[in-house]
Amino acid sequence: MTSTMFKARGPRTAHRVVAGGAGVRRRGVLPSGVPWIMPAFVLVVGLIYYAVVETGYLSTLDWDGTYPYPTHVGLSNYRAILHDPIFWKAIWHTAVFFVVTFVAQTFLGFLFASLLHSRIRLARLYKVLVFTPVVLAPATMAPVFRQMFAADGQVNWLLHHIGLGFAAQPWLAQSSTALPVIMFITVWQFTGITFVLYYAAIGQIDPQTLEAARIDGASNVRTLVSIVWPGVRGTTVALAMLGVIGALKTFDVPYLVTVGGPNYSTEFLGTYIYRISLPQAHVGYGAALSVLLLVLALLAALVIAGRARRERGDRRV
Repeated sequence: MTSTMFKARGPRTAHRVVAGGAGVRRRGVLPSGVPWIMPAFVLVVGLIYYAVVETGYLSTLDWDGTYPYPTHVGLSNYRAILHDPIFWKAIWHTAVFFVVTFVAQTFLGFLFASLLHSRIRLARLYKVLVFTPVVLAPATMAPVFRQMFAADGQVNWLLHHIGLGFAAQPWLAQSSTALPVIMFITVWQFTGITFVLYYAAIGQIDPQTLEAARIDGASNVRTLVSIVWPGVRGTTVALAMLGVIGALKTFDVPYLVTVGGPNYSTEFLGTYIYRISLPQAHVGYGAALSVLLLVLALLAALVIAGRARRERGDRRV
């Protein structure tokens, strides 16, 4: 029988590994791994930080992207952004978008994961159905949703046939309904990722703890609220961080479905940066928006990580 174990006998022999009953001297992971990862590390990190520094430099220019002699304007682009109503609209849409989609995806993903951990028939089929939208390209689905939510589309047809014709309206052509449609599409497409992460996290909870709760007479709802939900708190924090960054980077669904309209009602930072930088050829202003986007993403990640660290500290106390 082959067995492997790590045996520490002091600082100088901590790296010894005993495998199959015979002693095998093995070098530490760090010294042998650094030469292998260093080229990729330098390439990836170098490219990322080069792009960040270059974008910061472009943000100080008044440049259309092609003229060979750009004009240095210092921080004028940043001052202009602070008085730009479209920028503040994009920030507001991003905040609303994050709150609604994060709450909806968290609730649905946790619900599906909890249900599919119970003994129900056709569980594999349900898993496939929940996850399938994740692998569909937004460019493929955008024309479908544009047709569905058009004034003469399938959504209004369905409303007329179930007696709710008074609710039919041009969903994508008016400011009050365009953003909710974008959020609906996003929740439909990405709930599968939330489901997969919660499904894996619930599988890590000690089954004996769940069995003890059942023996004590806890209902399913009480077990979910008191044991399962606290047990997947780390996954929720990770999803919140991914949700903030994803909301700040939102581009494909609103641009493909509504092109940011009508009247900028579905404008996000990503769509605004693209519109300013390429169609309007104001590269310096777009670079300044990109720098602010990076700063907002870093601040949001730091806030969420700090909040999670404080909660872990409170639980330990």
